[in-house]
Amino acid sequence: MSEQIVNQAAESGHAELSSSVQSWADGLWNKIERKVGRTSRRIGVSCPHASVNGVYDDMRVSWWTAGFWPGILWHLSAEGGHPELKAIAEQCEARLDEPLNTLAVHHDSGFIWLLSSVANYRITGNERSKERGLMAASQLASRFNLKGRYIRAWHDTQTLNRAGWSIIDTMMNLPLLYWASETTNDPRFRHIAEAHADTVLKHFMRPDGSSYHILRFDPESGELLGADAGQGHAENSAWARGSAWTVYGMLLSYQYTGNEAFLIGSKRAAHFFLANLPEDYVPHWDFRAPRNADTPRDTSAAACAACGLIELAGCLPAGEGQMYLEAATRLIRSLDENYGAWDREDEEGLILSGTSNLPGGVHIDTPLIYGDYFFVEAVSKLRGSTRRFW
Repeated sequence: MSEQIVNQAAESGHAELSSSVQSWADGLWNKIERKVGRTSRRIGVSCPHASVNGVYDDMRVSWWTAGFWPGILWHLSAEGGHPELKAIAEQCEARLDEPLNTLAVHHDSGFIWLLSSVANYRITGNERSKERGLMAASQLASRFNLKGRYIRAWHDTQTLNRAGWSIIDTMMNLPLLYWASETTNDPRFRHIAEAHADTVLKHFMRPDGSSYHILRFDPESGELLGADAGQGHAENSAWARGSAWTVYGMLLSYQYTGNEAFLIGSKRAAHFFLANLPEDYVPHWDFRAPRNADTPRDTSAAACAACGLIELAGCLPAGEGQMYLEAATRLIRSLDENYGAWDREDEEGLILSGTSNLPGGVHIDTPLIYGDYFFVEAVSKLRGSTRRFW
């Protein structure tokens, strides 16, 4: 994170947490430590994505969620010791050499290596972890389309050319490039990240602060061709997790660059997100999807947005920032009180009711490892931690 931008935020004054909020967050952290300590003995060195019948699955090491479990472990070990959790995180990271060495890196490499290798390097100074992070950043940078000023999403399939596809999720992967520029003193990585963020402002974000999931560009000319629903309800709907990616991702780009347009973009996305929450502050899976009593929530979107809101509060004068900080606290309180799985011996997840991909029928109304990760990160922030993995 840019030290200059952090110092500027500090000089403007910060929104403040009350002692009662910090005390509640400390108690919540203790519950997280107890549960993760217990479940880690079964989950071990694996790549969980979703809880299936109360037990976290184990995906391939190149799967986009492979960094979230070690990310949780690094947060806990960095703040409270737990050498056994640190050891698991290091072993998870070592397994990620397979996709690095086979060039199986994709647009979600930030999710994977920021929360594993880069987290390790920031905490311990491990040079091998630094090398891994820089290799992943180089491969992510190679996906940049100069004409369209976007980072390409998925690889092609046997029947589908996706060279012109880009997705809102990539906003959360840009910090890998910003970090690489700061680490190597080479601005090229930052130039790519900032160009992609500019494209998100120009094309992905709508005037009301909502965003598309997938946009298709002509990979030769860079011309915008159209949009697809992706994991949202429809092309013009507002997928909740995509909205959370925008809130947090735009703010992270602002922190690294000082570009006020990104700060304004984060605020626009935050206002849309908060204005469309239901009574318990946890969004349904898509803000514009038809809604009834059975419409699933997405707790992972709430947890990610809360992290972004806390960071947003820290970049604004205290009076303005307090609104975002209090909103984030309401989100995390609701996740704790209404969706926490603390007393359930039959459930490894921390928070219930995540929705991975409703249109695809995949992992609906179940704990998700990235929901758990952002929940842990948000609680860490509410306790006053200034440690950053993005």
